Amino acid sequence: MSDINTPALPSAEDVQARLLRGPYHQWLGLEVQAVGHGSIDLSARFRDEWVVNPEGGYIHGGILAALVDLAADWALVAHTGRGVPTIDLRVDYHRAARGDLRAEGRVVKAGRQFSVAEAKVFDAEGQLVASGRGVYAMPAPAPKG
Repeated sequence: MSDINTPALPSAEDVQARLLRGPYHQWLGLEVQAVGHGSIDLSARFRDEWVVNPEGGYIHGGILAALVDLAADWALVAHTGRGVPTIDLRVDYHRAARGDLRAEGRVVKAGRQFSVAEAKVFDAEGQLVASGRGVYAMPAPAPKG
């Protein structure tokens, strides 16, 4: 039974279709692995264009920051059923990243005007490479009727 304020949980396929409407998301090679109420797990296929250091093969921090923002943001989409704009974002980098990546996003606090969500990004070996937290503006409630 669904609470009146909690939309039905979208399927991973539904979220994947919505996510891939964005060309940047397509370019990142995003795939939805799992969706829960207020959570999402994404994967991103490595691209040579992500590399900032050719000698070491390290991925640019901007890609990691984008994955933190996307996973946190889409965790809120899984919670609200609607897109939410980012107001503030903090990212911590833990180690150099290489190869395919996986991002886990979770809602920390869902508010009426503002919400907070966090995300962790892991490399192909399961090592934490980046984490962060964002503040997001919540959409106005859908009109009734």
